[in-house]
Amino acid sequence: MYSVLVLYYSANGATKAMANEIAKGIDSQESCEAIIRTVPRVSSQCEAVDNSIPDKGDLYATEQDLGSCHGLAMGSPTRFGNMASPLKYFLDSTANIWLSGELSGKPATVFTSTGSLHGGQETTLLTMMLPLLHHGMIISGIPYSVTTMANTHSGGTPYGASHWAHGGSPEILTDEEKTTCQAQGRRLAQLVVKLTC
Repeated sequence: MYSVLVLYYSANGATKAMANEIAKGIDSQESCEAIIRTVPRVSSQCEAVDNSIPDKGDLYATEQDLGSCHGLAMGSPTRFGNMASPLKYFLDSTANIWLSGELSGKPATVFTSTGSLHGGQETTLLTMMLPLLHHGMIISGIPYSVTTMANTHSGGTPYGASHWAHGGSPEILTDEEKTTCQAQGRRLAQLVVKLTC
């Protein structure tokens, strides 16, 4: 089995919902298994520390999770056109993986959620790609052959799946967003199989 890491940070549940849909797409590919992991919050108080195992939800990612995966899907809510600091903080700690080249040549893809329709979806996706390129990963987007890309009225870009988390239930994805996320996960898994054989 090829393990594909779905690494995300989610403040209000929308990015987590996307991660679950991407995992469904990965799991639909024979011989691939999605491993879902999150990262802890970052505190503005230096002495505040989260438990090493979360009280509920997905486990926190470790350096070993990242280094041993065959592919990576990474997601974050948008913070001023960039990824959220908890995910950036985790990536900033991966120098040992970079030095060893463990991620080099492996496929990766990115996804995001914004609170407003023009809240920086595409810039967040592009800036999330930068550390992955430094790790030597091969970036995969979403082609327009995924028909929901032309029909969505909320989220979806060729750089990666996106979600417009407006209203009272930000974690509720549209049918088009779910389909796009699943297609992105399936495409990543297919690349894992092709590049790992």
